[in-house]
Amino acid sequence: MIQKFDVVVIGGGHAGIEAAYASSKMGCKTLLVTIDKNKIAWMPCNPSIGGLGKGHIVYEVSALGGLMPKLCSKTFLQSRMLNTSKGPAVQGLRLQIDKYKYAALASEFLSKTPNLTIYEGIVNELLTENKTVSGVKCEDGSLFGTKVVIVTAGTFLNGCIHIGDHREAAGRMGESPSLGLSESISKVLDLKVGRLKTGTPPRLLRSSVNFDVIEKQNAHKLSCLFDFEQVEPVEKMSCYITSTNEKTHKIIQDNLNKSALYKGNIKGVGPRYCPSIEDKIARFADKLMHHVFIEPEGEDSNEVYPAGLSTSLPLDVQNDYIHSIKGLENAVITKPGYAVEYDFIQPTHLKHTLESKNLKNLFFAGQINGTTGYEEAAAQGIVAGINAVLKIQNEESFVLGREESYIGVMIDDLVTLGADEPYRMFTSRAEHRLVLRQDNVFERLMPYGKKLGLIEDKEFELFLVEQKSKTKILDLVEKSGKSADLYKLFAAIEFSDAVKEQVKEILKQELNVDLSDRVLLGVHAEVKYAGYLAREKKEIEKAKRYREMILPSSLNYKTMQGLTLELREKLIKFKPKTIAQAQLIPGMTPAAISILIFQAKIEEKNK
Repeated sequence: MIQKFDVVVIGGGHAGIEAAYASSKMGCKTLLVTIDKNKIAWMPCNPSIGGLGKGHIVYEVSALGGLMPKLCSKTFLQSRMLNTSKGPAVQGLRLQIDKYKYAALASEFLSKTPNLTIYEGIVNELLTENKTVSGVKCEDGSLFGTKVVIVTAGTFLNGCIHIGDHREAAGRMGESPSLGLSESISKVLDLKVGRLKTGTPPRLLRSSVNFDVIEKQNAHKLSCLFDFEQVEPVEKMSCYITSTNEKTHKIIQDNLNKSALYKGNIKGVGPRYCPSIEDKIARFADKLMHHVFIEPEGEDSNEVYPAGLSTSLPLDVQNDYIHSIKGLENAVITKPGYAVEYDFIQPTHLKHTLESKNLKNLFFAGQINGTTGYEEAAAQGIVAGINAVLKIQNEESFVLGREESYIGVMIDDLVTLGADEPYRMFTSRAEHRLVLRQDNVFERLMPYGKKLGLIEDKEFELFLVEQKSKTKILDLVEKSGKSADLYKLFAAIEFSDAVKEQVKEILKQELNVDLSDRVLLGVHAEVKYAGYLAREKKEIEKAKRYREMILPSSLNYKTMQGLTLELREKLIKFKPKTIAQAQLIPGMTPAAISILIFQAKIEEKNK
């Protein structure tokens, strides 16, 4: 007998749980199929969430009512704000997470979520009817009928791990891969899947690390994290920093021929911005050292994670290079590092809703779309979950623009340009990053979350109160004038804790408002960037006017004057249909865009 659901989500990773949580909260009967119930929301690599660009994405998931920020607030071990030497637009919150408590809490949350059922199994076939997905079939023979399927398979599609010459079929160390689903996807979509690679470092026995001789990385006392609700700033466990040295580099250089990557055993393309240690040594031979961050995996865990040492070298070589690093001379490897290859689909086959262009009601989210990272996966998961429900309800799709969110930037990049390597979010990818700050994220996106039914009434009421406070402060600053102390404090180059205290003292006397650091940082950014923000908003309006301008297929980029040879080649390759798509091409300049607009207008006139 076929059991029927509104939505079936394949995969219980960070994309999968967001998709399942969103669709069930929005009222749809949802099934989450996962290989191992004990590994839901697992962190197979770095035990941390956030960072530059990635932190912005988690904030946006929070503003939309997602699960990841809620879990972070209750399981973090240490909080840090990165890039504090620069302005608030490019700073990034990063939390060290207890990965065991995080996974356990995620399971607890999901088990209490109405409309959600969790099934342990491996989906190996998509069922279709009239060019529409209609269900899934599992390896154990179970059949589930559904209106919508969301595939969030992570690294499990034909997953294969590498340690030197050792090769093993697995989605993660010790976990079975999904061997049939990739072929089924390729068949029903009539497209060829690609191959990508990622990796992880060895894990070390905590008691075998000499923390006395390496640098301690202090936490920042932050009360406003990813979740809207404020938390008590605490540091439960510390992180430490050491580094590789010339001896480390020589060991790796001498053994490059033993690396699965350099022997040619790995065909998948790896992440450019998170390379393996052997890739770093080979590509950056002039570097005398690379930082290694020693991070706890959990309060009750006896293992630590040496970030920066991802590898596919044999275990004996891993031991040698680990022991060459300061503080790790006697370190014991509890689990070897390894590389993992897996199948993915080109995201150009998706709409901005993350639904397939080739098969109705089939959505994809996470690493299967060519991304890397828990944060990017979670963001895609919530967008896919939301749009799955809206599709069932025959409601208008939910698509975020590049000018209003990092999520919009990421999805636009993926579906327009595709992925020839694992995609990672950076602040530099957002052309309007000045207006896409962490401090104004709830202002930008929480109304969407409320409208979609993912934000509770009580939380939204608190948000409205906070917005009123911010408006009152901005009005007071404007009325006080640029010569006033309040204006000067908010416009300070460095908005330090001492400056915040001075501001709070003045506001206490002038206004009766509840203040959070988020409000103060928001006002600081609005005051400091006032002129730039005004100009940025004009640019956004200008871009909107030309965004949908069609680039005629008759345009001859090969002979177009004023464009560099590189840009001509890229335009011929990507064939952008609109000015908006052309703007996404790497290396595209405002001057080149002006030429395209001019030539498009001439072409239209000559028709």
